Amino acid sequence: MDLFSQTEPPALPFSIPSDFNATVRWDEALKVFRIDLPDGELLFADGFFSPTFSDRCLAYFLENDTYDWQTTDWRGLSDAQLAKVHFRNIHWQHDRIRLYGKTVPLPRLSAWYGDPGKSYTYSGLTLHPHPWNDGLRTIKQAVEPTAGERFNSVLLNWYRNGEDHMSWHADDEPELGCNPVIASVNFGASRDFVLRRTDEPRQKIKIPLHHGSLLVMRGALQHHWQHSVPKRKRVIGSRFNLTFRRIV
Repeated sequence: MDLFSQTEPPALPFSIPSDFNATVRWDEALKVFRIDLPDGELLFADGFFSPTFSDRCLAYFLENDTYDWQTTDWRGLSDAQLAKVHFRNIHWQHDRIRLYGKTVPLPRLSAWYGDPGKSYTYSGLTLHPHPWNDGLRTIKQAVEPTAGERFNSVLLNWYRNGEDHMSWHADDEPELGCNPVIASVNFGASRDFVLRRTDEPRQKIKIPLHHGSLLVMRGALQHHWQHSVPKRKRVIGSRFNLTFRRIV
């Protein structure tokens, strides 16, 4: 054995424009990339969760007594059909918002879980928490040491296929505090997560988030950056994103 041999750190699996003046380093202790951006920090780990654990989560989110979770065209179901599905583990709902004077459905399904009293308001919606279940608590406890935060809530978003998406926004609601730590975990189909500077929206970072990945947003990021999950019409399968937060 060569006691002086050193293993090369992994390479970041996506590119960051050089004019962002970002610094990237591998944290061997946490097994994550630390990405220091102007006015914010990211932690990134591809394959944070094992394939076996990630596959189990995928099934857990969709287990129900009505449809085959693996073969159903979930986006093809009407709201009335979805309302009749008894999901065993997650209380999925299809929220609607007012947009340009009209009430329109959000292009994804969601669920809000957390400690008692930890409600959350965004886009004119006020979400009251369902109590933690064992599955969500297990995921939360797995990400907390890496994120360096004790979370008390989680927003689940279900992108049924590539047509479902998330528009540009920042998680800067008052109940999240000044510089929130937000841990994003991803299961299912790969989707692009895109960041842009608020003061220079042409500058973007595209991060492919795969099955079992973890992305943590920290520092002043929400004050100076926006993020989105754009449409990807070639994506057929479901993708689940869980963003763990701390309501103050």
